[in-house]
Amino acid sequence: MATEPLDIEVRTFQFALRIVRLCRVLDERPGVKRTLSNQLLRSGTSVGANVEEARAAYSRAEFVSKMSIALKESRETCYWLRILIESELVEASLLNPLLSEATEIMKVVGAITSKARRSPS
Repeated sequence: MATEPLDIEVRTFQFALRIVRLCRVLDERPGVKRTLSNQLLRSGTSVGANVEEARAAYSRAEFVSKMSIALKESRETCYWLRILIESELVEASLLNPLLSEATEIMKVVGAITSKARRSPS
């Protein structure tokens, strides 16, 4: 059913691994970083999980639904990364590449979702 390139699966998986590594560091001590880490870990790994589920969709509607969730999760991930940067909990130079990738993934997932919505059944 799914027509998006394999690249988005690989890209979101690699992105999730980067999120996991970051969250391991953020989670080392109790406090605000740990709390934000939990939020970031959920949304950052959910993007790829929903892309994977979309690949196994049994209908166009289910595909669009799962990709829409992946899009929402990618937006949320960008939000948590921006919080970490703007609150100065993590140096911006360390997170800017991850935020850039999150933004690119959001654009790709958004384009895939839009195309699938427009395509005839």
